[in-house]
Amino acid sequence: MSHPHPELGPPPKLPKGGLRVTPLGGLGEIGRNMTVFEFDGRLLIVDCGVLFPEEEQPGIDLILPDFSSIRDRLNDIEAIVLTHGHEDHIGAVPYLLRERPDIPLVGSKLTLALIEAKLQEHRIRPYSLEVAEGNRERLGPFDCEFVAVNHSIPDALAVAIRTPAGMVVHTGDFKMDQLPLDGRLTDLHAFARLSEEGIDLLLSDSTNAEVPGFVPPERDISNVLRSVFAGARKRVIVASFASHIHRVQQILDAAHEYGRRVAFVGRSMVRNMGIARDLGYLRVPPGLVVDVRTLDDLPDHEVVLVCTGSQGEPMAALSRMANRDHQIRIVPGDTVILASSLIPGNENSVYRVINGLTRWGANVVHKGNAKVHVSGHASAGELLYFYNICRPRNLMPVHGEWRHLRANAELGALTGVPHDRIVIAEDGVVVDLVDGKARITGKVQAGYVYVDGLSVGGVGEPALKDRKILGDEGIISVFVVVDSSTGKISAGPHIQARGSGIEDKAFGDVLPKLVEVLERQAQEGVVEPHQMQQLIRRTLGKWVSDTYRRRPMILPVVVDV
Repeated sequence: MSHPHPELGPPPKLPKGGLRVTPLGGLGEIGRNMTVFEFDGRLLIVDCGVLFPEEEQPGIDLILPDFSSIRDRLNDIEAIVLTHGHEDHIGAVPYLLRERPDIPLVGSKLTLALIEAKLQEHRIRPYSLEVAEGNRERLGPFDCEFVAVNHSIPDALAVAIRTPAGMVVHTGDFKMDQLPLDGRLTDLHAFARLSEEGIDLLLSDSTNAEVPGFVPPERDISNVLRSVFAGARKRVIVASFASHIHRVQQILDAAHEYGRRVAFVGRSMVRNMGIARDLGYLRVPPGLVVDVRTLDDLPDHEVVLVCTGSQGEPMAALSRMANRDHQIRIVPGDTVILASSLIPGNENSVYRVINGLTRWGANVVHKGNAKVHVSGHASAGELLYFYNICRPRNLMPVHGEWRHLRANAELGALTGVPHDRIVIAEDGVVVDLVDGKARITGKVQAGYVYVDGLSVGGVGEPALKDRKILGDEGIISVFVVVDSSTGKISAGPHIQARGSGIEDKAFGDVLPKLVEVLERQAQEGVVEPHQMQQLIRRTLGKWVSDTYRRRPMILPVVVDV
């Protein structure tokens, strides 16, 4: 198995007749999925998603793929193929289309409807090409065939990309539910047909590669939901992803059975479920769904709320309910269902929300105490079965953290893929398919691009480090007025602390030391404000560290008059 190392340099020129594969996100992480294919000077992008921030990225709204390696080649892009409508696969599309708005978007009916609604908010009108399973489209030198796969959102597709260099199959996210709610199976017959033609490189979903066996059917959740609804005394509040239409359908069915009305809470939930209902992917009995503003007219035992926030996102509806920062107040006897899995890195946030809800008297039902979620990704048993059908000549695990990629690679090896034809890459690592063999040939820039409010890329790692220091250790500001000619102190130093846990009066112990070092420097002719600021920072920082074992941010201000 080949894998990247830090010494990789820029890739060489792509050999004539070769196919280049460059993942710009989704490898070594859960999210930010984006892969660039290059053949004969033209580019095809599969997916363009976002990653959601973790606790060590304070103030960040979204994390995008780094477009810098393709920024000077935007006119070479034939299209963006979207495998399905989850945010980690479509969320960054508006930011790429800001740079070239006429890049065609290719995807299924539901996927395009979800991204088009998102693009409306960005005031972008895309060119869209709707496809369905079994369709075959020529996108420049890329001959793309679309294959139905089952996932936790309807209308998901895998894509087979044919070029003279060979055939590449990208699975997108998939599982092999044999009893799907919508009757749409992963098309193993189509994959077997592609296998007979010869799959030169398979890019396969790795998320559940460590999990043995097979994913249970989605419909298994229905009985659990019915049981929870049957025992609920007051309101039922369900948190789910805003795109998990299958899960919401089961919630609607349970609510209808137990005589409850349903209201959607949260802009993305309202928008997505409206789209799903209009397109026929969500079956809603007449009168079942009501506006959230009418709930006060209903008794609690007839109310179901469906909202976002199953991952503990700070600004999502459920987190705000837990923090008493939402118009909907949790009361004793309410039942809250977290109908999702824990995305790695979100555990602390989710448990914080669960504890907050429990504090206000809610009965919280989650994956840890009830079977209210099944995964949308193939487990090890399904992947083994899948590889034995596809028989790829080369395998490249995608969509997962390092442990998932490694486990998926081992599964491929068990089914007979030669070790020297299994490529474990990471974001930015370039893989070339030349003469039937996939090899790592270099690396391009593929770091995190942070979205902070209206700023895209304006916040970097240094700013995040400063934010963490401010959040963890607080800030101490020092204000001094000095004579510009002599450097002597005219006023101050005045010291104030915020969030450091140090009372302002405690700084009386260090003030004489600050005055002493500043006067000594002035006598030596050091009167430049920046140098004086550095001296204040070092002196005060050492005193705080020695006295309190803390490292707050120190902000000195020297004004010369």
